[in-house]
Amino acid sequence: MTQVVNDGTPEMKGLLEKGRKRLRNVGVILLVLGVLAVAFPFATTIAFKTVIGWLFLIGAMGHFYGAWNADTPTRRGVDVVQGIIFGLIGVWLAFFPLGGIVTLTVLLAIVFILQGLVEALMAFWLSQFPGWKWMLFSGGVAVLVGVLIFAELPSSATWAIGLLLGVNLLSSGFSYLMVSMAMGKVSAR
Repeated sequence: MTQVVNDGTPEMKGLLEKGRKRLRNVGVILLVLGVLAVAFPFATTIAFKTVIGWLFLIGAMGHFYGAWNADTPTRRGVDVVQGIIFGLIGVWLAFFPLGGIVTLTVLLAIVFILQGLVEALMAFWLSQFPGWKWMLFSGGVAVLVGVLIFAELPSSATWAIGLLLGVNLLSSGFSYLMVSMAMGKVSAR
């Protein structure tokens, strides 16, 4: 792993400052979202599920648009079938708030575990900065959150998504702020 060293040039200071500000801003946004999610776990669960439903509905419209512009009947048929499937899933997720929360909870647990592994890799990639261990800690928390979601199924599915999403956002936001502060020390050299 190469060591990032502030050689004192304006270009390096500018790059470090830009990266530091970006991490700080993302950290603050994640912290605010995390506080809101922890404060309102059931509402966060429903909102999360509804947003995913609308994304599926947008995907369905994309498939129908593709079918409209398809150059072969086979392609048109495939796009229509995909559009119908995406549309049905989107309607189910967006307009039936309590349906499918357990399934979504399982998917979220998988996402948390994968995110935790990615953050752990990111931590090792940022290991030249003093605050890299916070990123590693955040990755560990995300993996733990994913395991906790699996352990509490199905009884806690209505509040687990919102609460654990909030905890994960808080953990990630805090780690981004810690890395940002450490980068500030490096850029000041």
